[in-house]
Amino acid sequence: MTPEQQEAQWRNRFILMNLSRIGATIVCLLGILLWQSDVFVEGGSILGFPIAILGLVASFFAPKYLAGRWRTPPEP
Repeated sequence: MTPEQQEAQWRNRFILMNLSRIGATIVCLLGILLWQSDVFVEGGSILGFPIAILGLVASFFAPKYLAGRWRTPPEP
């Protein structure tokens, strides 16, 4: 792999890690909006709580999971 290809690969991985964190944060915020406000459902909905928790967990652990998948060499 040439240095340019390695640089492009790491740049793309960095972008993907940040997009996963941003996307999970948006899911968390939408879950909070669903749970606590009248934006989607009159009076809110309890379904927003687990969606918010899943988005929060994903925002913390998705980048760590991706970094582990891309580790070279893989850990035994």
